Amino acid sequence: MDRYAVFIDGGYARKVLEQFGNVRVSYLKFSEIVAAGQERLRTYYYDCAPYVSSPPTPSQKTRKAGFDRFAAALERQSRFQVKLGRLARRESQNGTIRFEQKMVDILLAVDLVQLSVGHQIQRAVLLASDSDFVPAIQIARNAGTVVELYYHIPPRPHDELMSVCDDRIPIDKDLVDKIKF
Repeated sequence: MDRYAVFIDGGYARKVLEQFGNVRVSYLKFSEIVAAGQERLRTYYYDCAPYVSSPPTPSQKTRKAGFDRFAAALERQSRFQVKLGRLARRESQNGTIRFEQKMVDILLAVDLVQLSVGHQIQRAVLLASDSDFVPAIQIARNAGTVVELYYHIPPRPHDELMSVCDDRIPIDKDLVDKIKF
């Protein structure tokens, strides 16, 4: 029997769910729906905890505590693993502050390559939008892994990402309704 793994970019997943009214979903249900009769090795969820200043504000403490509960709940599910990058605070010359995720994409790419090259999976289900994954997907495909991209527009995945995947499956209201809590 073939085995698959699910790779979820948490930032992209949130943007997709915003299009459906910020509904709460079960990533376990999502993982089971995309199974297609195969055994799931694991579902990997990649993200960053929210930014917390020093000292943290009350709202930052609340957001961080909520994220920690969410990540812990995912980790308790069967065959789930949460991998966290870090959030970097960037200030532009005009004083605008923005936050950038660091290491999230590379964590996902390394896992995809390792599992594919090691022939631990024959199929990869990817919920992401960034072209940074293209080299990892090419290596996975060369190793014989079929890569499926689940996506929604908006936000539109990068064209190069869309073209390099074996299959592209749009996320629609019916799928979201099936995975709602």
